Amino acid sequence: MRKLFGTDGVRGVANTYPMTSEIAMQIGRAIAFIVKNSAKGNTIVIGKDTRLSGYMIENALSAGICSMGVNVQVVGPLPTPGIAFITTSMRAEAGVVISASHNPFQDNGIKIFSHNGFKLPDEVEADIEDLIFSQKMAALRPVADEVGKASRIEDAQGRYIVYLKNTFPKQYTLDDFHIVLDCAHGATYKVAPHVFTELGAKVTTLGVAPNGKNINHECGALHPELMAEKVKQLGADIGLALDGDGDRLIVCDEKGKIVDGDHIMAICAKDLLSRRKLKKKTLVATVMSNMGLEKAMHDMGGQMVRSNVGDRYVVETMRAKGYNFGGEQSGHLVFLDHNTTGDGILAGLQLLAIMIKKKQPLSELAKIMSTYPQVLENVRMASKITPTQIPGFPEALTAAEQKLGKRGRILVRPSGTEPVIRVMTEGEDHQEIETIALELCDVIRRADR
Repeated sequence: MRKLFGTDGVRGVANTYPMTSEIAMQIGRAIAFIVKNSAKGNTIVIGKDTRLSGYMIENALSAGICSMGVNVQVVGPLPTPGIAFITTSMRAEAGVVISASHNPFQDNGIKIFSHNGFKLPDEVEADIEDLIFSQKMAALRPVADEVGKASRIEDAQGRYIVYLKNTFPKQYTLDDFHIVLDCAHGATYKVAPHVFTELGAKVTTLGVAPNGKNINHECGALHPELMAEKVKQLGADIGLALDGDGDRLIVCDEKGKIVDGDHIMAICAKDLLSRRKLKKKTLVATVMSNMGLEKAMHDMGGQMVRSNVGDRYVVETMRAKGYNFGGEQSGHLVFLDHNTTGDGILAGLQLLAIMIKKKQPLSELAKIMSTYPQVLENVRMASKITPTQIPGFPEALTAAEQKLGKRGRILVRPSGTEPVIRVMTEGEDHQEIETIALELCDVIRRADR
């Protein structure tokens, strides 16, 4: 059983276990221990989003790393994919992101990239936990000139902006586009407007005034309604909504209609297929992606494989099988030919390039797939528990699956980041799948009383 790490690093309410400065310092020490014993270099990059608690955790991590004789390079607020890029660009041994992604400001988290820009596999996270709780590092105390030092990379944002612009086809510009860009008061608030403006677009910004407490608050990829309304109000060409750490993207078309990650994946996969750039003609999505995406891939001559939920598992599947494009319905889009993790700004650029090439608005491109009705319910529990541990639930699930048959599917899973059980039903008949979802949720709630 994991003690610290969930599906996307360590996450929780800041200044309460496990997101305390004490644990952050120990995580820093453990990362430095692993780096020092397995790599030639001696540097770890630390970046963060705009949360108030980021200062506290940044200092604790930095202190822990330096206490083990490893150096720290701090980049300040920068999107998660930007930190992955800087880690590889600077040839650092690891990169650490202080962020709780789409969670509210009072939460925070720690995500770790290895030297090659990929998130750590489960076994390395298990090693970090073992180092922390076994006290194996307790006696290791470099002294005098053996301790590490911390410095700041002053031009990290500029480097990342240049990198992103270079992923956009050089024969295109955004001169004719009016973009509504919502940065969720998060890590992209400086970088993203520069990227799209410097490529020629007229940009109307939302969510670019972080105060440490407003990240993701009624804005960004979790609340794209504000962006969509602004697009309709201004007659803009497209709306782009990023989440707090910039690794996911939700868009809306010129009519203000929300277009989710499944549709964006279908559009981009078709373009890659047409250019023979989609390796093995395969898209990697998760168990949460709509059945309509699977059908669309089949109809265009490709295929879709599913991974567990989490962009880390999407990437692991891609790397293991030799695929180069994948993502999640929630807006994580991974273009392995460009970056090692989900990147909302990069995804927006790829989508805009397709719109230019096809000379079509997003509303037309989004017709590429039909969406099956899908219902998602979240049941908050008193503590973390797996569905199989709930009395009577396995039997209820089996009965529901038999009732639905081949007309749809049911997915029940515990959240990897909070004490929540997620129930998703999908099928041809919305009323039927909604009834099934609510009945399953009732079984869970009764058991939790």
